[in-house]
Parts: sequence; structure tokens; C-alpha cells
Amino acid sequence: MTSAAFAEDPVKIGVLLTLSGPPAVLGEHARDGILLAEKALEGKIGGRDVELVIVDDEGKPDIAAQKARELVEGQGADFVVGPIFSNIMTAIAGPVTSAGGILVSPNAGPSNFAGKDCNPDIFVVSYQNDQMPQVLAQHMNQQGIANVYLIAPNYQAGQDSLNGFKALYSGTVAGELYVPLGQLDFSGELAQIAASQPEAVYAFMPGGMGVNLVKQWNQAGLSSIPLMSAFTVDETTLPAEQDAALGMLTGSNWAPDLDTPGNAEFVTAFKEAYGRVPSLYAMGGYDAMMLIDSAVTAAGTEDREALRTALKAADFPSLRGELSFSSNNFPIQDFYLTKAIKDDEGFYRTSVVEKVFTQAADSHVGECPMN
Repeated sequence: MTSAAFAEDPVKIGVLLTLSGPPAVLGEHARDGILLAEKALEGKIGGRDVELVIVDDEGKPDIAAQKARELVEGQGADFVVGPIFSNIMTAIAGPVTSAGGILVSPNAGPSNFAGKDCNPDIFVVSYQNDQMPQVLAQHMNQQGIANVYLIAPNYQAGQDSLNGFKALYSGTVAGELYVPLGQLDFSGELAQIAASQPEAVYAFMPGGMGVNLVKQWNQAGLSSIPLMSAFTVDETTLPAEQDAALGMLTGSNWAPDLDTPGNAEFVTAFKEAYGRVPSLYAMGGYDAMMLIDSAVTAAGTEDREALRTALKAADFPSLRGELSFSSNNFPIQDFYLTKAIKDDEGFYRTSVVEKVFTQAADSHVGECPMN
């Protein structure tokens, strides 16, 4: 087949997300952001037809690894966009890249892939897991909060989250709790926190875990202790948390009211298409597609080195504003303190309070052999 014929072939993109079980809403937001980008690009990637193959990793690393391998080896996917969870990323990185695919993460950003396990065929458009918690650590430092209790699920992203927080926080950690991923009853942990009476709590509890934690927090009479978080109070959880979460502070790289080119239009289009406010997961999915489009436009798909260079250039208008890649293929970007509000349209969503970090890179880039 000639290179001209190759250029007419569709670009095949596997989409591997958690689309079932309690955390499905996270994957659904990412999927919907991807589909909105496909619509905005008129079904093209780099001027070629695009074929999306969307599969559910079921939140299970072994199943995810099988499906990732099938996407690249069996179905010939040029790219795999996913996953949501860091334990899934650990499972699929090898199957995708060893089979010749390029993995573009719209969300998961484990520390090892930013450092010692960095890979020229893995691009993370979201953040590195340590970074959102550091927004809260910095805020607590500025507020003079002297002691804090920490809680997260016991898996890669939870460990990264608490380690990232502790790396920057200058006060005392009053206690640290890890719970099983998927736990929904926090009565025992809340009793421990109540007994400790810390000045604040930092939590990382994605999806349904976050919904239950926030609701049980107020039921346990802990509302006098500030609960600050990442991935716990956002557009995937606020529709269920509602008033229980109002005013709670979070760390993020994006919010629906962020004043950047194209963001307001994206939020409006997403709400019109899906009847809900987009989350950072939706933004990540949208940006992942725009990154791929920019790279295929510049380099095609046949010359792997040229394609990597084009991806590295990040020559697209990210919804979060200025974005570039470090040498480890993780983003350099701004980070914000946000809070939960109910807006004039009656939507529960996050809103920017202030910028905390400007064009920040992650702290693991120095460990990456690609430097």
C-alpha cells in the first residue's frame, strides 16, 4: 500500500474508560467530552475520517489490559484515549505501547509515569496526581492551618494524592487514613476525625465515594471543620451532593467559568448536548482529541518520531488556556483554587476563586530518563 493510500485510511482511536459501576459517571463525562470534540472536528482527525471504538474497562485492571491489547493488536487503533483511574493506567500502558499504539490519558496521571516509567508513547493531557492536592496544601499554608487530617482510597492515585499534599504542606499531619477503593460507609473514619478535631481535612475521594463522604460529613456534625479536596466535589459529584457541598474548596486545573478562549462555548455546547455541566474529566477528553487532531494534522500517523514531536508541541487551543509538555510528556499548566456553588441557572458546579500556581510542572520530571 502506498503512503498516499495510508493517508486516506481512517484514524482509529480506541477509547478505554470506566463506564460501569459506581464511578461510571467519571468515564461518561470523559466519553461525552471526546464525542463533543469529534462533533466539533466534523468527524475528522487531521483531515481524515476518524473511527472511535469505545470500550468499558469495568474498573478492573486485568480486563482493561485485555481490552487495551485488543484495541491496538486486534483492531489496529493508532491511539488509545484513557483511562480514568491510575491502577488501570498501570495495567494498560504496556499492552498499548508495546503493540505500537500511543496512549493519551485524559485523566490518570500516576507519579511513576511522570518519573522512572515515562514513555515516549504516553502523553498525559490532564495533570500529575500530586498536583491538585498541592493547590490545597498551598492554600492551607497561606491560611496558617497548623494541622490537618488526610483521607484517600488505598490505590496509586490515592497514595500520590496524599504524598503530593504532604510534600508541600508545612503544618502537622494529625492523622492519615487509607480506605479500600469503592468504600461507601465512612462512619468509622469520621469518628476518628471527630475525635482528633483537626483544623482542616484534605480528602481525595472520586466519584460515588466523594458523594457519600460529603453527605456523611455533614450528617456526622463535622461541618465546623473545613473539608477541602480534589476530585471529591466537582461536576460529576455535585448533582448528588448538592447543598451539602456548597462552599467546599477544591483544587483543579480547570472550571466551567474559567475565562479562556473557547471555554464558555465548550460549556454551552456540552450542556446543550448532555443536559449537564461538564467536569474536568469532560475537558480532558475534549483536549485529548484536540491534541491528537493537531498532531495528525502536522505529521500524519506513519512516521512515529514525527508524530511524537507533533504531539509534544501541543499545538492546539486547550480549554484551560496555556498548555505545554515537560520532557516527561506531562503538562505544564496553571492551577486554581475553586469552590462549589449553585449558579443562576440552578446548576451545582465549581467556580474559580483564585489562581494558585502559574505554569507549573510536576515534581517527578527530573526522574524521567527522557530528559
